[in-house]
This record gives sequence, structure tokens and C-alpha cells, in this order.
Amino acid sequence: MTLMNHDATDNDTVSMGSPLLTHLDAQGRAHMVDVGEKPRTDRVAVAKAVVRMSPATAAAIVAGDAPKGDVIGTARLAAIQAAKRTDEWIPLAHTLPLDAVDVDIEVDAPAGAVSVVTTARVRARTGVEMEAMVGCAAGALCVYDMVKGIERGVVLERVELLEKRGGRSGTWRRNDED
Repeated sequence: MTLMNHDATDNDTVSMGSPLLTHLDAQGRAHMVDVGEKPRTDRVAVAKAVVRMSPATAAAIVAGDAPKGDVIGTARLAAIQAAKRTDEWIPLAHTLPLDAVDVDIEVDAPAGAVSVVTTARVRARTGVEMEAMVGCAAGALCVYDMVKGIERGVVLERVELLEKRGGRSGTWRRNDED
């Protein structure tokens, strides 16, 4: 596949048709996007991870009977800590001064499911989608770690962005067709 730079300079984006690839320079190399000229705006992102396990393992989480202790509390802390360090996980992510990270964890024991929903908030020049997604992914991984002594077949089913608000692109919400 040939990169077409359309008279791009080193700071421009590269097009391979459409849309523009904002994280490639004119030579097709990955680079961090310069957001210095963008205005700071309030931004919010909500992401969700789902962890599947047996109903018995999920019931042990609810009862507080996991061998490593408080699964929900530990997963919540893991999600917050990871969201704050997203720039260390994702190479082209900007370091953001997060204003808040909220984590809601729900266990549906009969269905054998744990959902980790992370909301990240910031006033910045770029969005917080990756912070929300990294947070819920880390929380889900922590759930696995906390229950692997009970069940090795636990599955991280998905990580998905549910909503983002703020910035030039405005508001986006996942719907059933996405």
C-alpha cells in the first residue's frame, strides 16, 4: 500500500485514501499528534469491559470468598491506577491531567458476568477515550487475577467505548447497531 502525502509537510497527516491518518507523518512514520493549538475543553469518556466466568465464581466474588480478597475493591483501584498511566500503555497517547476517574463494578452472579465501567474526565486539548478504555481493561484483568485460583477459564469478553463527550467532534454514544 502506497502512502499518498498530498503535499504534506512533516507536521501534516498522511492520507491513504480517506480518512486522514493523523498519527502518521509525511513519510508514513508514527508520531504523536501536536494538540498544542487546540483549545482546552471539558471531555468525558465512558468505557466498559465484561468478564465472563462460572456463576459459582461470580457468587464467590459477591460473597467476598475469593482467595486473594476483595475482588471488586482491588479491581476498582487497578482501573483508576491504569487510567492515570494510559500514556505508559499506549505509545501515542498524550499525558493527561485527569480530573476524575470513576469506576463502577457490577456482578451478575447467575449470569457469571462482571462488568467494569470506567468514566474518565478531563479539561484538556485531547480526549480521554483511551484512559477510560485502559482503565476498564485493567480492572477486568485484575478481576481475572483475583479469581484465577478459583477458575482458570475466565474470559475477558470485550472492551468497548460507550460514550465520549467534548472536543471538536462533540458527543458520541454507542447504540445497538455499533
